[in-house]
Amino acid sequence: MDLSKFISITGMSGLYKVIAQSKIGFIAESLADKKRIPVHSNAKVSVLDNISVFVKDGETIPLSDLLKKIYEKETGKPALDSKSSDEELKKYFESVLPEYDKEKVHSSDMRKAIMWYNLLQTTDV
Repeated sequence: MDLSKFISITGMSGLYKVIAQSKIGFIAESLADKKRIPVHSNAKVSVLDNISVFVKDGETIPLSDLLKKIYEKETGKPALDSKSSDEELKKYFESVLPEYDKEKVHSSDMRKAIMWYNLLQTTDV
């Protein structure tokens, strides 16, 4: 799965796909509602391809590997609701990635990863 075109923008919910370059930054399209917005060069942007998850022994795995594990567990269907309780999220995350670092991976990280998976899954990415 190539996540290099998908971004998360600090302060804005959801995921965006990079569409084109502009003089002041680039144009991004929301995966949820397909609206296009200008993203200025001073915006804090995270490319999904650069995000990784801490596992035991200080190692990390790419987000794409985690999303593949969720996809395999759910056989292509949506995952747990990202608004579930922290305990449900931890239990689900442990069933998908038992070796995740329980000290460094917080509930908010799990919630975000599951929300991103569900968004990518519903938009057939």
